[in-house]
Amino acid sequence: MSEKAIIRDLTTGKIAPTLLRLAFPVMLSNLLQTVYNMVDMVIVGQIEGSAGLAAVSVGADLIHLFTFIGMGFATAGQIMVSQYLGAGKREDLNGVIGTLFSFNFLSAAFFSVLVLFAAPGMLHLLHVKPAFFQAALDYTRCCGAGFVFLFGYQMLSAILRGMGDSKHPMYFIAIASVLNIVLDLLFIRGFGMGAFGAALATVIAQGVSVLLCLGYLFLHRVQFSFDFRPASFRILKDPFLIMLKLGIPIAIQTSAGNISNLFVSSLINPLGVVYTAVTGVGNKLNSIALIVANALNTSGSSVIGQSYGAGKTKRVKVVFWHVFAFDLAFVSTLSILMLVFPEHIFSLFNKDPAALSLAPVYAPVAAISFMGFAFRSPSLSFINGLGQSRINFLMGIVEGYILRIGLVWFLGNVLGLGIYGYWYGAVIASYGYGLVVFPYFFSDRWITHFEPVV
Repeated sequence: MSEKAIIRDLTTGKIAPTLLRLAFPVMLSNLLQTVYNMVDMVIVGQIEGSAGLAAVSVGADLIHLFTFIGMGFATAGQIMVSQYLGAGKREDLNGVIGTLFSFNFLSAAFFSVLVLFAAPGMLHLLHVKPAFFQAALDYTRCCGAGFVFLFGYQMLSAILRGMGDSKHPMYFIAIASVLNIVLDLLFIRGFGMGAFGAALATVIAQGVSVLLCLGYLFLHRVQFSFDFRPASFRILKDPFLIMLKLGIPIAIQTSAGNISNLFVSSLINPLGVVYTAVTGVGNKLNSIALIVANALNTSGSSVIGQSYGAGKTKRVKVVFWHVFAFDLAFVSTLSILMLVFPEHIFSLFNKDPAALSLAPVYAPVAAISFMGFAFRSPSLSFINGLGQSRINFLMGIVEGYILRIGLVWFLGNVLGLGIYGYWYGAVIASYGYGLVVFPYFFSDRWITHFEPVV
């Protein structure tokens, strides 16, 4: 296979075709990953009812906290690879990739042990009802045991995307998605394993995707610029420090949103199973908007990373506006569908009459949340591509802690709006990304203070 099968130059060519060609496989990958995550909720919700749905929802929220930490360092890896390639430093990739691999494995092992022992206390902090506490605990511990696969796929696919290859991660996640659906039906419907069966199916499917990805990279290790020798898995000082500089702020930024979501869950869970289930459905609907938003963010950051590393700042600006326009068109359509067909959409997850009666009430909340992604997506692609760790940190603080927790508490408790304040406060806060990044983009300070991370 030729070298260009893995590595692509993203610093030349028309923006729209380049961005879409890179984004489409990522979009399909996100769609498949979302589908097999949503299948857990759909099957559990249809068979186990609101209690089972609530267990998976709460457990997934807790697992997402650690998922986003791993995603932060995976994004750092993508930035490093793309900027190293853009700067013409391909000979350094072996040490960079070896460092990323080893750190990823060690951090996954650490978080697995942490979740195994700390999960009960975490669920108690979230005020999880006894009706679904054990199911949520089983789901959380099982998923936590599989962090090595989850973190592994994130890092491997991020490295490939940094090289301009978004197709192969899509192929591997497609196989895993089909396997996950089959195992969900077998474990939940066939064996009656409930939430634990959903988690086990997810872990096995993720493990398969990692093995396929590793096998592909090993077969093409020359083009991949990593030799897989034991000595190459050392953690080297310079790449490690760059990864920490990028990864810690991104991990804080991505996990801040999840931590604030857990705070919101701790306020909603005591209100009853139905409200927890409805909020869980809302979170899954957000994941649909994330299919396109994350694809554009990921592809945009790869193009921006290589272009910025090559000093092509005008190209960076054009990519930013393309990402904004593409995502705005998608989320506008999604918002209209949610407002027109709320009951039909909610019934895909839960047929409980009490939950369905809240669908029209939740529809405007979902629409506001969807529109926020139009501002988040270009913001993230821009700052991640530039490797602006300080702005990532600032975004996490503003959006996750100050706005979301502050608005939720103010609207829900101070103004006494209850569940409506919790819902609206959480989604309005998502516009914080635009409040932080758009002014910085327009200021052009990132051009006058040009500083690629490599």
